[in-house]
Amino acid sequence: MGLMAKSAEGRLPALLEAAMPRPAFSWLRPPEVGSVMVRGRAGGTGAPFNLGEMTVTRCALKLASGEVGHAYVQGRRKADAEAAALVDALMQTDAAPALRDTVLAPLETEAADRRAARAGKAAATKVDFFTMVRGED
Repeated sequence: MGLMAKSAEGRLPALLEAAMPRPAFSWLRPPEVGSVMVRGRAGGTGAPFNLGEMTVTRCALKLASGEVGHAYVQGRRKADAEAAALVDALMQTDAAPALRDTVLAPLETEAADRRAARAGKAAATKVDFFTMVRGED
């Protein structure tokens, strides 16, 4: 779900369309845009605090075969939320191995590439500090 929630806008629906035709489904909760409070911790271990709000789109659907899919994605992306909920529901069916290869694997590769690019930019600003012995006692 994290891969789908953080994917680039429009990428997930495009991968799903290329992988298979969309199955019949009914909405349990149509896509709706709202906001959630993002919490943080100072230093990763300190007391939690409210960092701010973030826009999300959520939805829930039910396939004709009975599987239920839910989705929350960053931003105002109704098509992406629908595709994520469809993938969530389809991962409970026999289509799971095919979806893993054609939809989730490319998203995982793209996420790893984004992390590597970000790490490369951070590494370029790294400063190595060292201490030299001055010869005094």
